[in-house]
Amino acid sequence: MTHTNTPTLSLNDGTTIPQLGFGVWQIPDDEAQAATEEAIRVGYRLIDTAAIYGNEAGVGRAIAASGVNRDDLYITTKLWNGNQGYDSTLRAFDESMDKLGLDVLDLYLIHWPCPKADKFTDTWKAFVELKKSGRVRSIGVSNFHAPHLDKIIDATGEVPVLNQVELHPYLPQGELRSVNSSHQIATEAWSPLGSGHGLLENETLTSIASAHGVTPAQVVLAWHLQLGNVVIPKSVTPSRIAENFAASTVSLSDEDMTTIATLDAGTRYGGDPDTANFGLE
Repeated sequence: MTHTNTPTLSLNDGTTIPQLGFGVWQIPDDEAQAATEEAIRVGYRLIDTAAIYGNEAGVGRAIAASGVNRDDLYITTKLWNGNQGYDSTLRAFDESMDKLGLDVLDLYLIHWPCPKADKFTDTWKAFVELKKSGRVRSIGVSNFHAPHLDKIIDATGEVPVLNQVELHPYLPQGELRSVNSSHQIATEAWSPLGSGHGLLENETLTSIASAHGVTPAQVVLAWHLQLGNVVIPKSVTPSRIAENFAASTVSLSDEDMTTIATLDAGTRYGGDPDTANFGLE
């Protein structure tokens, strides 16, 4: 087994999370096992899936086959929007755990706030209950803006440990990262490499990569790590899985970080959390 020395971050509930993880969005279930096994073999210990990805079972098979002690892995899944609400959340959690083949989950996230349905507060109350029961170690959210965070914290007194949001050099989310920090909520980046929209061909990034003798993807992942983000790149290609993992050894200068900051264009490729109601239409 490859020795893993990924940096970790401390969360506000006293637990820690690997800062560099493996995401499985858009990986079909029948490919998820092989990709996840390879990621674990390379050294990843954080695996991020979701009910809507349809690959929790494949991830579960990889966990079982990996030979790595369960306590050394950090598994995240997410509640899909159509299952929000107190009772339906508890049922959906059981289904996810059956597919993953796990007794305890490291981190459970509300996938989107879906303000139109306005069920995320009741959903969060179910999350608090799951944490109290010991079936989930940590609870958090995904795609939440400041008003969504305030609403669940005010209703329960329970602060999410983490907020997973779209975040890349074209959308660095400085304001939201500050909001998260003010609550001691970690920020996790989805679409960290810009989801194939040409970010990795950007001349600024390619020239920094060339100067360091690394790839543009490694530069972007190193940028995330140095900002303090948790980051979960996805790939099914073994060489790319290993390349992404090696980003934790890349060190960018202050000048590099300042230069990358100039790429902020406010460009959002995914849904806007204030208006997105996926799965409810």
